[in-house]
Amino acid sequence: MRATVPEHVAIIQDGNRRYARAAGVSSFDGHSRGAETTEMVADWCLELGIKHLSVYTFSTENFDRDEAEKEYLFELIERKLLELSTSERVHRRRVRVRAIGRTNLLPKPLQEAIRKADAATRGYDGMYFNLALAYGGKSEIADAARSLALELKEGRLKPRDLNEDAVASHLYPAGGVPLPRVDLIIRTGGEVRTSNFLPWQANGSSAPVHFCSPFWPQFSRVEFLGAIRTFQRSRARLAGSRRNQAGFPRL
Repeated sequence: MRATVPEHVAIIQDGNRRYARAAGVSSFDGHSRGAETTEMVADWCLELGIKHLSVYTFSTENFDRDEAEKEYLFELIERKLLELSTSERVHRRRVRVRAIGRTNLLPKPLQEAIRKADAATRGYDGMYFNLALAYGGKSEIADAARSLALELKEGRLKPRDLNEDAVASHLYPAGGVPLPRVDLIIRTGGEVRTSNFLPWQANGSSAPVHFCSPFWPQFSRVEFLGAIRTFQRSRARLAGSRRNQAGFPRL
């Protein structure tokens, strides 16, 4: 399977709170169990040789949630980032941990945890683990446009050089290895939408979307491998279509 795995998997981790209601536990427990699932999925990606994993952890819309829930989420994410920064497995496998989004809107302790994880794994390229925090796809493109406008105003960029590559170079993460195009999108929880996640990297990339019903804390290895097969079937169909267009017989 290694030769046909996606390079970049983007996951919309949906259903923590609905899982908690169905299981009769607190929403805090739902988020905690969801974090455990995220760790397992990262391990599965390492096993399969997937290079980039991007997870939708906290969106710009999530700031509207209850204060107690946000406080718990921020503390949970902070704790997990600090664990990643000292994890023997992270360092042995050379996992680059990064946050993408308007992280300046997050609480200071969480911002510090982001900086520590970033510094501890800087230079690693075994796998890129991207946590979308205070993230919105429209916000990302707006921030890139603002940065490009400043460069144009200051004369550091010529209008004739304003192309797709220039825009892509100003997307998150600022100043780091850019996120490549998305090869596979996974969304749990039964919703059939991509919720403004990585629109620039996903649109036009022919990335298949694997929608599934389990809530995020219930997401299993079997379901994950099913998503990988969705990617493989999509690639096979695309390759067959291209061969057919080129005049070769469809196999």
